[in-house]
Amino acid sequence: QVHIGESGGGLVQPGGSLRLSCAASGFTLDYPVIAWFRQTPGKEREGVSCISSSASSIVYADSVKGRFTISRDNAKNMVYLQMNNLKPEDTAVYYCAAQAYPSAWCGFGFYEYDYWGQGTRVAVSS
Repeated sequence: QVHIGESGGGLVQPGGSLRLSCAASGFTLDYPVIAWFRQTPGKEREGVSCISSSASSIVYADSVKGRFTISRDNAKNMVYLQMNNLKPEDTAVYYCAAQAYPSAWCGFGFYEYDYWGQGTRVAVSS
């Protein structure tokens, strides 16, 4: 049975940092593609970053390049999103999503992801 869940959200001042964690386990095949999406009220869910099964492919949204870093520890079934220099516009609910199968590539196609966590809230405010 697949389990996927996020942790690490919270309230932080502009310029601060947070690290989100995604725990993903129970997949038939190891090391699924993982992505982080975020959503604010009234807006569509947008891709933030994704990482392929062996981390050979990593993609960032333009809005977070140079500030966010995605990584994975396959031995622990964990994916992390280190967020630095946070801005008020980063405020959102962040979701971890996983594809059912491993792949050497990743992207932000919403319908490519089969499993979604419940989300963790990030608020950036002074």
